[in-house]
Amino acid sequence: MTSSVDEKLSNADWLAAPGIQAVFSAVERDGDAARVVGGAVRNTLLDHPVPDVDIATTAPPDVVMSRARDAGLKAIGTGLEHGTITIVADDFPYEVTTLREDIETFGRQARVVFGRDWEKDARRRDFTMNALYVDRNGHLHDPLGGLDDCLGRRVRFIGDADGRIKEDYLRILRFFRIYAAYGEGELDAEGLGACLRQRNGLRQLSAERIGHEMRRLLRAPRAAYALRMMNDCGLWEIATGGLARIDDYDALRSLDSVAPQTRDAELGLVVLAGFVREDLARISDRFRLSNQERKRMETAWAAKKRFLQTARRPSAAAMSYAFGREGAIDGLLAVWSASLAGAKEDSAFYEGMLSDLAAQVIPEFPLKGADLISLGHKAGPELGALLRRLEVAWIESEFALTKEQLLERSGAAS
Repeated sequence: MTSSVDEKLSNADWLAAPGIQAVFSAVERDGDAARVVGGAVRNTLLDHPVPDVDIATTAPPDVVMSRARDAGLKAIGTGLEHGTITIVADDFPYEVTTLREDIETFGRQARVVFGRDWEKDARRRDFTMNALYVDRNGHLHDPLGGLDDCLGRRVRFIGDADGRIKEDYLRILRFFRIYAAYGEGELDAEGLGACLRQRNGLRQLSAERIGHEMRRLLRAPRAAYALRMMNDCGLWEIATGGLARIDDYDALRSLDSVAPQTRDAELGLVVLAGFVREDLARISDRFRLSNQERKRMETAWAAKKRFLQTARRPSAAAMSYAFGREGAIDGLLAVWSASLAGAKEDSAFYEGMLSDLAAQVIPEFPLKGADLISLGHKAGPELGALLRRLEVAWIESEFALTKEQLLERSGAAS
């Protein structure tokens, strides 16, 4: 198996890139070694994209920076206190971190020293599948035997699971997020039990860290199963301060092949936690969401309500005009998932509406205030009210009224 793994890694595009080979050449001097570690190795073995590359080395951080600059590479001390240097080669950033080992362990503030022992460095990491290293030639180094877990898609903590979580309680969320992204089968029982026992540690985490991890979890392929397990363990309520519609979210993710929006965190949060509008504000504050993310959630929630409250099903044109194409599709998917969860599926309507929304050209209201002023109407609040009444009439006509017909309806100013 090792030879086939080495072959797969050695043929990886990112490892053959001149930029990373230049980093290796710069760092690996005077007996020092460097190896890619973690996500890039794991993702390559599991046929996932590799968005970033982390490198571990025996060279001290100041030496890494000096050698990189001597080689004509850009070096930035992004985390010197943690031994991390960012080296930019061919416009791609590589994080290079000196091997470390714990001297004293007390949560995220553990005192560490830089070292040269690859196994001790591996034991500081979170999961066995993340403690895999590969050298510049594609040869795998597996100090803790994590390869089988990686290929078997088993997410297991390194060493004592409770102890690893106490070092950083965010590892509870990472356990579920890594599983949702890469895992198969049942969650590791030992890890799940530790997350359950240590769940109150989540209360110590900042909103930014929880929000960042939860957004990544919601985008993962097996998010629905992971969130159900989190909810069963009481972790969702601790993380969010509220309840969850797990069945609705299960139904939403069953539509992954129908619409890519089902993987978006904003829509997922609306489906999971948007019982009332106030829930959106709570979740946004809890996760420190951006204004853009908040706005999308609010639009999706409002579009969902419009679909549910309208006696006669609205047209794609009306929904697109009111909420934009993205907001209308989000609202439709939220209603569709609730319908599926309640065993009230009307697939023909939802599929047809989704197709119509995707193809819909959003109508543009043909009148402007200047058009009414040209007829003698005076600028001011009355003009604005008249313009809004004409817009409502235009919408109710299914956008059929022309500019000339709307002007006729406006009447001449007295």
